[in-house]
Amino acid sequence: MIGAQLVIVLVLVATMVMFLWGRWRHDMVAWGALLVCVVTGLVPSAQAFAGFGHPAVITVACVLVLGYGLQITGAVDVLAKRLLPTSAGPTVSILALISLAALLSSFMNNVGALALLMPIGLQLASKHKLPAGKVLMPLAFGSILGGMTTLIGTPPNLIVAGYRATAAGQSFGMFDFAPVGLAVSVVGILFVGLIGWRLVPSRKQSDNGSFESGAYLSEVRIVEGSKAENKRLREVEQLLDEAGAQIVGMVRHEVRIYAPSPRLVLRQGDILVVEVEPESLTSALASLGLKLEEDVPSDAVEQPSQDEQGKPVEPGAAKQRIEADGRAIQSAPVVDDKAKEKTREKEKEKVKSEEVVVQELVVSPNSALLNRSASDIELRTSHGINLLAISRQGRRKIKRLRSTTIRAGDVLLMQGAAEALSDFANQFSCLPLATRDIRVPKKGQAVSATLVMVFAVGLAALGLLPAAVAFAAGALAMVVLGLVPVRSIYSAIDWSVIVLLAAMLPVADAMASTGAADVIARMLLESVAQGSAVIGLAVILVATMLLTDFMNNAATAAVMCPIAISTSSQLGVSGDAFLMAVAVGASCAFLTPIGHQNNTLILGPGGFRFGDYWRMGLPTDILVVLVGVPTLLWVWPL
Repeated sequence: MIGAQLVIVLVLVATMVMFLWGRWRHDMVAWGALLVCVVTGLVPSAQAFAGFGHPAVITVACVLVLGYGLQITGAVDVLAKRLLPTSAGPTVSILALISLAALLSSFMNNVGALALLMPIGLQLASKHKLPAGKVLMPLAFGSILGGMTTLIGTPPNLIVAGYRATAAGQSFGMFDFAPVGLAVSVVGILFVGLIGWRLVPSRKQSDNGSFESGAYLSEVRIVEGSKAENKRLREVEQLLDEAGAQIVGMVRHEVRIYAPSPRLVLRQGDILVVEVEPESLTSALASLGLKLEEDVPSDAVEQPSQDEQGKPVEPGAAKQRIEADGRAIQSAPVVDDKAKEKTREKEKEKVKSEEVVVQELVVSPNSALLNRSASDIELRTSHGINLLAISRQGRRKIKRLRSTTIRAGDVLLMQGAAEALSDFANQFSCLPLATRDIRVPKKGQAVSATLVMVFAVGLAALGLLPAAVAFAAGALAMVVLGLVPVRSIYSAIDWSVIVLLAAMLPVADAMASTGAADVIARMLLESVAQGSAVIGLAVILVATMLLTDFMNNAATAAVMCPIAISTSSQLGVSGDAFLMAVAVGASCAFLTPIGHQNNTLILGPGGFRFGDYWRMGLPTDILVVLVGVPTLLWVWPL
């Protein structure tokens, strides 16, 4: 057994190191840890995938669907419009905003709550002439604090409830977390809203102003003798990269293409729309023999275009050819001439009718863009979108964009059709930073979605159905009533969280079955707690808080629950207070940008650095301990 204990400890240490390193996503690291445990015999192969059927995992998935229903039906928007003040000062406005975030996070995914309120927070910051970070960090903290008040507020609470069911034969109820959670969250929200936001460092915010400073869009023409003539766009882009410029569009025969194909062959007379830093403009032009549009003589501009054989091309034919080259070139199958003509006409109308906009998108921690570049996903070819700039921790970059690896929290300045940008954001889990108008769904949808959520919560709170079954019924009702489209069910679920939970639960169980949790608990009691139950409770709370600042909160709860149960057992006291301490501690990731997805999401928009979070986070953590330990002892006596 000692050998098994050593192996599971080594697996957990390696897992934590991988979490901290951040080279691979949390769900992939957890999956690897599970497979190692199965191969080494710590987890029976028959139980390897039992986590996918765990009530906590099912409940998380269903709550995500319910939260998505509240979001798309406009229920949250209506609530925000009615509850947020319109003429208050910055302190009252921030306090109201983070209070609303906490309320929403009690019943929906707190990342979703932040995503919905972030545009409002940016508008509030602009209104009161505050750096964006002084609103975004309090908003992120408020949404984290609100999650600890109910069973479904955050995945750690569900994991804790599951371990309580294993240890005591009965799970925690829907509102069993409320007494301690409310006390801690109310004190935390008051501190953050009244005092804490003033401690947040003032950083340059990543708004349109910071994006546009120092970079210009210039029109340059390919003239006779230019090195770009008869080259493919891909080749020209590679050469312009070296001069710190990029092509974001082109014009041929008065037809504008916003995302030209890299395979397009450039010809004399083409106009390239180039984004370039002012100091790099001269070198960019000289590298390919290009001329600024205003510097091109009028007789050069009026020259008729020629085809590949040197014959003049009529304007009408030229327009058809440019559309075939620029956008219809991507059509896959070969069809007859009439079908081709129809396709070209459709593409022509699409180019003219689409409204091209510039949009800021922040990359979420579970985005499929992570550790990939614009070239890797063929951004322009596959999505018809230009990447104009990347802002990372307040620093803007436009050089070497196509090869720049994207990270969580980056703010991307994108250009393209509004519909294309929306589809891209949904596909790659990016959040728009622009303020949205209040959605106007079908009449009664917001009320229906709210009633479904209340009904599901009521079934679970009254004990009429287990939480997993109650929320599964609520998710099904959302679909049956047409509140959530069938095609959106699976996209509404954050599968990285589901895989993480399902993989870590058997690994955490192996800690208990091998006796490793008992050994760790004994070391804590002997070296720190000195046999005191109160000190032991505080140690579990603080250890969980520190661990969750560097690990995913669900993984932290899964690791700490066996240790908490073992600690209470060796002290001969009830384990409820210790499990609640894990629940509270796992929801208090306030010191780093990597401890919680919400902290990562505001990293780019707030222009924050890694060390900026502790300035407001450390006082918040101290308050949590000072309020949490006495409240735990009072509500859940030892």
